[in-house]
Amino acid sequence: MPKENPGTTPTPSATPDPVLAPERTAGPGYRAVFAVREFRTVFVAHLLSLLGVVVSEIALTVLVYDLTGSPLLSSLTFALGFLPYLLGGTLLAGVADRYPARRVLVVCDLVCAGCVALMVAPVTPVAGLLVLRCAVAAVAPVFNGTRMATLADILGEGDLFVLGRSLLRIVSQSALLAGFGVGGVLLTVVPPRGAIAITAVTFLASALLLRFGTAHRPARAAATAGRQGLGGTWGVLRDRRIRALMLMFWIPPLFVVTPEALAAPYAREIGASTAALGLLMCAMPVGTIAGELFAGSALSARVRERIVVPLVAVGLLPFLLYAVEPGIALAAVALLLAGATGAYTLGLDAWFVAAVPEEQRGRAMTLMTAGMMTIQGVGMTGAGLAAEFLPVHLVVVGAGVLGTVCVLAVVAEVRTTEVRDGADHHVTSG
Repeated sequence: MPKENPGTTPTPSATPDPVLAPERTAGPGYRAVFAVREFRTVFVAHLLSLLGVVVSEIALTVLVYDLTGSPLLSSLTFALGFLPYLLGGTLLAGVADRYPARRVLVVCDLVCAGCVALMVAPVTPVAGLLVLRCAVAAVAPVFNGTRMATLADILGEGDLFVLGRSLLRIVSQSALLAGFGVGGVLLTVVPPRGAIAITAVTFLASALLLRFGTAHRPARAAATAGRQGLGGTWGVLRDRRIRALMLMFWIPPLFVVTPEALAAPYAREIGASTAALGLLMCAMPVGTIAGELFAGSALSARVRERIVVPLVAVGLLPFLLYAVEPGIALAAVALLLAGATGAYTLGLDAWFVAAVPEEQRGRAMTLMTAGMMTIQGVGMTGAGLAAEFLPVHLVVVGAGVLGTVCVLAVVAEVRTTEVRDGADHHVTSG
């Protein structure tokens, strides 16, 4: 697969307006990405939008519980953040290629702002709150997939794209850690509806940044715009190489969520404190951030591609430490290590963007991100079901064993497609 040296700057696929022209400055690692003015706008907009999502989730969950007193409805409010991803990611994926990317991103932010504003209205019933929650979740994969495809327009398809994607993932992990804390503090100062109103402002700010801080680019696939819904999704999945790479993105998260989903039951199983539970919940995101930062700043593009297969193959093996029913410290180390192996995604991003035709890029990336969110919900549900019949630590061990077997099967398929497609889908493997 064609690659560019780290620090070089690719040629964008569309020429932006002169006032928005990227400041192309050669430089190593993440500094070269931040040298692109348009990326800085996308980065800040991503941060605002993400904080809005996280804080609104917390505030809405509290609001529903205050209105109903029902733990079931409160937990359902949170779960609804996962379920509509599958619907939005399959039926709406074509929107990412059918319309100009900037318009799609701005409209998605405005839809989220409008839904959140309706949540604030005291006359909105609980059922209405849940429907609005679903609406926000349904447009999220379209927004995420379009933004991911837009990064390839802004940064090119080489190493800068990989590093840009990495930065957005790092922000996502960090925002999850900080967002829950910010949301908790915010709810001690303002009522839930007030916190939700604040998030409407973050969505509007993100829309304004994207509208005036990014360049207009034409739709990628106007000629094939009629092919929407499941038919268009299947058109992407018919490509064996793309399908194999999507599975490489999807299968590890199916199992990696197990210890996080069962953190509270495990803490009770070993008699740990609430503070210890917080350590378990933070360990994997911290490992993920550390692994991405190291791979993005210290390794070359070629090395990052070479370590994809080794890292993904061993990524779930730290879960085997749960076989001895470890204390909090050892369990946290296992989760930290598992999170750090997530650095394989940098090289995998490079393979994926090279495999997907440009006219299908928005749809493919929307489907990929929707699948990742959906599969995590499935994994959490499966872990909870298994823990009804087995000790928690054995469920985590089982996830490590079964997950590793499944991942190795996907790795074999990825390598088969590499051999079959030759130079068109060549990857650098160790």
